[in-house]
Amino acid sequence: MTKDAPSTHPPLPPTTEAERLSCLRLLRSRRVGATTFHRLMQEHGSAAAALDALPSIAAAAGVENYTICPEGVALAEYRAGRAAGAQLLCWGDAAYPEEISDLSDAPPLLWAMGDPALLARPMVALVGARNASSLGTRMARKLAGDLSDLGYVVVSGLARGVDTAAHLASLQGGTVAVQAGGVDVMYPAENTRLAEDILANGGLRLSEMPMGLQPQARHFPARNRIISGLVRAVVVVEAAARSGSLITARCALDQGREVLAVPGHPFDARAGGCNMLIRDGATLVRSAEDIVEALPQIDAAPKQAELDLQPVAQKTQQQASRPTRAQPADKPKPKRSLKQIAALHQLILDRLGPSPVAEDQLIRDLGAPAQSVAPVLIDLELDGKVRRQPGGLLSRG
Repeated sequence: MTKDAPSTHPPLPPTTEAERLSCLRLLRSRRVGATTFHRLMQEHGSAAAALDALPSIAAAAGVENYTICPEGVALAEYRAGRAAGAQLLCWGDAAYPEEISDLSDAPPLLWAMGDPALLARPMVALVGARNASSLGTRMARKLAGDLSDLGYVVVSGLARGVDTAAHLASLQGGTVAVQAGGVDVMYPAENTRLAEDILANGGLRLSEMPMGLQPQARHFPARNRIISGLVRAVVVVEAAARSGSLITARCALDQGREVLAVPGHPFDARAGGCNMLIRDGATLVRSAEDIVEALPQIDAAPKQAELDLQPVAQKTQQQASRPTRAQPADKPKPKRSLKQIAALHQLILDRLGPSPVAEDQLIRDLGAPAQSVAPVLIDLELDGKVRRQPGGLLSRG
């Protein structure tokens, strides 16, 4: 094997400070996100080897004058984290949360302040509106408190409204706050006391972002995938039809987690997203008991979704080969459940790659009705996971 040949061995977790700094430099280098980090580690076996190869990889991709993250920048962040009392959890570490370790975009590094032992306990996420109603915050407090009493760790995003109520009600039993900015940055500022109380009561704050980073709008969807990835179920307490909480619910579906929602009044815009989730198959939540009853179904849920949808082409062919009876024209078509939609999302993404393919060809490959695939393609396009090219061509986003 030549010196520059990629490693054929799976990457090992960093065990020394130098290796951790190399991982930090690699992740903070330009154009290196979570997915690219994991690919580079798989190809080169270590962060140091990936750093050595990165400039030539960038040059081959047409990126000129590429420079990796300077060692001093990574060292400054590392020292800032240690000074703030934060611990760097690297993918593969024993303390790294097992629930998210298998995700394709699992955060390679997480800054943690507090007790990482909470990550080994069963967790449930409570998310919802920042401008939550009085009933919404009361419901969040009740659910979080009861789940905490039952031994579950409550996970949320340290935002106003539902998040705040969920953290406050679960302080004594253990709560995890996943932050969109640096783990040492208090956002919103009004929750500074709450963030301190989380640590004082044995809770945990997590972030994949650099120390000291002020959160921006684009950081919150990335934060939401961590919230959903950590837990066994995501409970949406209040959410508008277009909200960050629904992004968390979508991430949960893509990750094979259970999605539950608290119903609300049809005239309340803050309940629109929850009512929509329930309409589409999410479990309706009246109490913590509803949540606990749904949890044992999670292990079997992905398999059931696979049976319902995969392979779509085979099911279509089998149906075509059978004698059929005439069906009434006004018979409504059964709606797909959330798990079925999530499975179809994954089927479409598995079929697509960087090279564009015609939309009608994709539909033929799936063997599914065009009217079923078209709205899903629109959802994926809005999420940035599918890119539409001229001439009716589609590619992976």
